[in-house]
Amino acid sequence: MSPSTDPGRPEPEAATLAPNRDGRPISDRGDTVCVIGAGASGLTAVKNLREHGFGVDCYERETGVGGAWNWRHDRSPVYASTHLISSPPFTQFPDFPMPDDWPDYPHHSQLLSYFERYADHFDLRQHVWFGTEVVRVEPVDGDRWDVTTRSTGGYGPERTSRYAAVVVANGHNWSPKLPHYEGLEEFRGEIMHASSYKDPAQLRGKRVLVVGAGNTGCDIAVEAAQQASHCWHSTRRGYWYAPKYVLGRPTDQVNDRLLALRVPLRIRQWLYHWTLRLTVGDLTRFGLPKPDHRVYETHPIANSQLVYYVGHGEVAPVPDLARFHAKAVELTDGRRIEPDLVVFATGYLPRFEFLDPRILGDADGSGRPRLWLNAFAPGHPTLAVAGLVQSDSGIFTLSHWQTVLFARLLALRLTRPDRAAAFAKRAAAGVGERYSGKVKDSSRHWFEVGHADYLRAVQRAMYDLEEK
Repeated sequence: MSPSTDPGRPEPEAATLAPNRDGRPISDRGDTVCVIGAGASGLTAVKNLREHGFGVDCYERETGVGGAWNWRHDRSPVYASTHLISSPPFTQFPDFPMPDDWPDYPHHSQLLSYFERYADHFDLRQHVWFGTEVVRVEPVDGDRWDVTTRSTGGYGPERTSRYAAVVVANGHNWSPKLPHYEGLEEFRGEIMHASSYKDPAQLRGKRVLVVGAGNTGCDIAVEAAQQASHCWHSTRRGYWYAPKYVLGRPTDQVNDRLLALRVPLRIRQWLYHWTLRLTVGDLTRFGLPKPDHRVYETHPIANSQLVYYVGHGEVAPVPDLARFHAKAVELTDGRRIEPDLVVFATGYLPRFEFLDPRILGDADGSGRPRLWLNAFAPGHPTLAVAGLVQSDSGIFTLSHWQTVLFARLLALRLTRPDRAAAFAKRAAAGVGERYSGKVKDSSRHWFEVGHADYLRAVQRAMYDLEEK
C-alpha cells in the first residue's frame, strides 16, 4: 500500500462513493488507515503505520493526546495521586525512552508530558482529528471499512469515510463496571464509582466504605485512611499485595530478571511467598482474608501502604457486601456498618460502542472480545485492536509491537498475499489463546498477559508473517 495524501486528513475534494444507508455521501480515503483514539496505543499506532508508509487519520474524542493518562479528559480514570505501578524501563515505548532522572514510579502528570513529547517528536498531531468521536465502524466489500464520525457531544453533521483498515485504540478503562446489590437504590448515603474519584478532598471527614481490592481500590483506601473519619475496605476474597520494592529495586525489574532467566513459575511463586513471610508475615493476622489462589494467578496489586494502614488501624478490612439498607450496609458476616460514602472501585468493562460486537467475537455482548494475540479478529484481516491487554508490567511496549505487526501485515497484503492469507488462518485458529499462567476467571483478568510470554508470541507471529 502507498501512503495517501499528507497530512492525513480527509479533504473535501476527495473522491466520493455511493451514498450510505442514510443517504449521505461517503468520502473515499483510498489506502489510508483509520486509528480510533490518541492515547498511548493510538499514538504508537499512528507512528508505526506512518513509518511503514501509510496515510493515517486518527480520531480523538477529546481535545488533546494522552487518553486515560490525561486526567482532564471526561473518561479518564486518573485521580490526583495516581502513579505508575510499573517502572520506566518496563513502561516506556522501546524507541522513545523516558528521562533517566525520572523516579521509579512516575506521576500521571509526567506520563502526560511523555505522551505529548512523543507526539511532538514524531510529528503525530497533524494526523489527529481532535474533538471528533467515532459513531459507527462497518465492514464493506474488499475488507474495507466505513467510519462515521461527528463532533464530540453530537454537534454538527455526521460524516462517513471509507478506509483500507482500522485500528481500534479507544482504551478499556473508561466504562465503569457497577455491581448490583439488593436495596442499593434505597441507600441514602453517597455512592460513587472510582471513575468519579479525583481528589482526597472528596473523602475528608466522612465514613468511607471502599469496595474492591484492585490497585485503584487499594489506593483510595490508603487515601481514605489519611483523610476520612473512618475507612472500611471490602473485598470478596483474599489477595496478594506486592511491595513496590524488592531487594532495593522496583518489583517489576526483579520479576523480569527471573523471567529472563526462565525461572519456573512454581519457583517464582515460592520466592514471592518467602519474601512476604520475611517482610509482612501472615496477612490474616491483620484481619485480611487468606488468598484463595496462588500468587501470579490474579493481576498484581502493587501497594506498599495498604498493609501499613491496616496495621495501624486506619483501614478496617471487611468482607463482601450482602445488601444495602436506608442508612446501613449489611456485610456477608452479618455485621452492619453505616458509611456516609461508598466508593465502588470495581473496575471497568471494555466497550466498543461503534462496532457490532459480533465483529470482535463478542456474540453475547458481554464486552469480552475473542481475539488472537488480544488484537486480531477472525474474518477481518484489516482490523486490529491495540492495547487490549492487562499486563504484569507496562503495556506501551506491547502496544508498540502489536501495531508494528499490524502495519507489516497490511504491507504484505499486496506484496505477499499468500503470507497475509496464512496469517489470517493463524488468527482464526488462535482465537482465545492465553499468554499467562493460570489466572482467576473474572472480568478483571479477561485480558491478563505475562509480558514476556506475550512478546514472544508476537515475535513468533512476526517471524511467521515475514518468513521467506
